[in-house]
Amino acid sequence: MTLQPTLSKRWAVPFFTLWGGQALSLLGSRVAGFALVWWLTEQTGSAVVLSTMTLMFFLPQILLGPFAGALIDRWDRRWVMLVADSTTALASALLAVLFWTDSLQVWHIYTTSFIGSLAGAFHFAAMMASTSLMVPEHQLTRVQGANQMLQGLMTIAAPPVGALLVGFLPFAAIMGLDVVTALFAVVPLLLIAIPRPQGSAEREQVAGATLAAIWRDVRSGFRYIWEWPGLLLTTLLALVINMVATPLGALLPILVSVDFEAGALQLGWIELTLGAGMLAGGILLGVWGGFRKKALIFPIGVFGFAFASFLIAVSPQLALWVAMLAMGIFGIVSSLLNGTLMALLQAEVAPAMQGRVFTALNSGTSAAAPFGLLLAGPIADRWGAPSWFAATGVVLLLVAVTICFIPAVLNLGEEKRPGLIGSVQPNVLSATAD
Repeated sequence: MTLQPTLSKRWAVPFFTLWGGQALSLLGSRVAGFALVWWLTEQTGSAVVLSTMTLMFFLPQILLGPFAGALIDRWDRRWVMLVADSTTALASALLAVLFWTDSLQVWHIYTTSFIGSLAGAFHFAAMMASTSLMVPEHQLTRVQGANQMLQGLMTIAAPPVGALLVGFLPFAAIMGLDVVTALFAVVPLLLIAIPRPQGSAEREQVAGATLAAIWRDVRSGFRYIWEWPGLLLTTLLALVINMVATPLGALLPILVSVDFEAGALQLGWIELTLGAGMLAGGILLGVWGGFRKKALIFPIGVFGFAFASFLIAVSPQLALWVAMLAMGIFGIVSSLLNGTLMALLQAEVAPAMQGRVFTALNSGTSAAAPFGLLLAGPIADRWGAPSWFAATGVVLLLVAVTICFIPAVLNLGEEKRPGLIGSVQPNVLSATAD
């Protein structure tokens, strides 16, 4: 039994129009983000500062993301995305003014990162939950491949463009470009309708948005994961992965500037290879469609992450190209792993539950990331960034071996469990809609 509404044969036109606008906005945000990270690196040279910025990005998604998911399943997702994109643009406009008046402080970046992340928590869940309502089920894996290709292209384009703009434009102008590109995301949202999942309007009218009703919806998202053993164990393993791997991105600027004694251009090269890997992985996933037994990608992917972490740990003693190769491996594995998991969940989770489930997953898998960031900054400042990359490789290797001995994870998506998947799915929705 399909969980989707009936779709027009011309589904690709509205979906990819919306998708393309989001892509241009994402490019502007990535370029602005690169500029902000490099400004912090030049001004402070501190791994703690960069880790704290990353922490400000994660906290709203961890603490408030599940509430965003509960509201997304009640509200019109098109307007959720429109408000989220507009909020992010306003945050960039504020940074542009602060740069222009030469009054920017580090805490300003922390604050706007927090606001942008909160808006992003709404936007990510709304877009992912809307995709399954706009794209045929048999095309979801390929669309996720396209999403990973997009992430790769953005990662390829943003660092060199960011490095170039940092050299030729004031930071205020770079923030202003982010505001302009946000318009390409906002305008299509004003023109294109996004279907609402069956029952969401009725739930909004009957239950309202009272605190008790929202809290009940939040709990239903976590309960959904709890009652699906394979997904629960996958979430716990991803929590460990994110705890050690999240700081890697925050430490890259320090690795480049301190261990390689290089600059923004070299950081751009490393991030470019990450994007090239993501692009290659996205193309592969889009053409191939993944393993028939999709969850086989999990242990293979984590082994790949472990190998890449070890390579980066030794790269300062070898050459910059070793770090670039490792980041390319990270990118390929990331596209295959994330794209496969997202397509699997979009196909198996009922549309009216997806906002709650996706944000609960995002919150659950990221819950330990702040602890990793709090540890990584001081460790990198004392023993060097490569020490954290080496420790991450050890932990990821242990996780990959563990996955090989957990059938519930290796069979994720193949089991049909009462109350969670398939024809009995509406029973879960009705139980949580009162």
